[in-house]
Amino acid sequence: MAVASTSLASQLSGPKTINYAPNFSGLRRSSSKLENFQSMSSTQSLFQHLHSHLHLSSSRKGSRGVVTMAGTGKFFVGGNWKCNGTKDSISKLVSDLNSAKLEPDVDVVVAPPFVYLDQVKSSLSDRIEVSAQNSWVGKGGAFTGEISVEQLKDIGAKWVILGHSERRHIIGEDDQFIGKKAAYALNEGLGVIACIGELLDEREAGKTFDVCFQQLKAYADYVPSWDNIVIAYEPVWAIGTGKVATPQQAQEVHAALRDWLKKNVSAEVASKTRIIYGGSVNGGNSSELAKQEDIDGFLVGGASLKGPEFATIVNSVTSKKVAA
Repeated sequence: MAVASTSLASQLSGPKTINYAPNFSGLRRSSSKLENFQSMSSTQSLFQHLHSHLHLSSSRKGSRGVVTMAGTGKFFVGGNWKCNGTKDSISKLVSDLNSAKLEPDVDVVVAPPFVYLDQVKSSLSDRIEVSAQNSWVGKGGAFTGEISVEQLKDIGAKWVILGHSERRHIIGEDDQFIGKKAAYALNEGLGVIACIGELLDEREAGKTFDVCFQQLKAYADYVPSWDNIVIAYEPVWAIGTGKVATPQQAQEVHAALRDWLKKNVSAEVASKTRIIYGGSVNGGNSSELAKQEDIDGFLVGGASLKGPEFATIVNSVTSKKVAA
């Protein structure tokens, strides 16, 4: 199977091998700092001055025996193409995705740039659903540059990504605004991939749970129902950097998020809501990450621009059948 065109795939492509964060275990404050982080993009460096001021805590730890999904929903893999592609390169990527052999028991979604949504929707196999990367907080109108939920539904989009760190920390969207956007999208019938995640300095300060719970609470305060929400945990320090949370680090946060839902929403929501991981996920590390009980899938950046590798990530669902 041919790989996606170089002009598209090279822009966000991650490493082929697993590159876990060195000297970085658990969520509590550590005397050792994360080394070799200088490769972070200039955009990423803008994030470092932000801090959390909450004081929440959680003590739940990882795996509970057999490596199966803790949630009851279907494995979910989303591809966020971000601001990448041309008509030609996206046509090649769609062709690769259409010819890929994907495991049947996985919900697969891709999120092209707005200007290519209609092209992708009209040419992509029905096996894969289409998502937008953002939507406006209410009904359309005099909001220059924005895209309304109604417009997204009109072209056949089924999902929207909201709360991504790049929207939070570059564009400046706050928790409450994101929560309101999620509520509007859900009320109008779009599924929401609700992103949360901590900055590097917040993790080093032991504030991972604080930040993630704060962001999760903002969704809980506004959304009418959790029936059509997928939570995407994306540690900001791992997005596009090649650094990946270890399976144990990711599992610890996912398990804590599920506990938060159980205690603050309901046990049913905690069981049914899928919690997926994002942050330099690729074909080389997805299988080990997928084995973790509370990881219900992935939100993929760079690797989603390469059809064969994205298919490998989708098919990592088979790792759920492996015993601990």
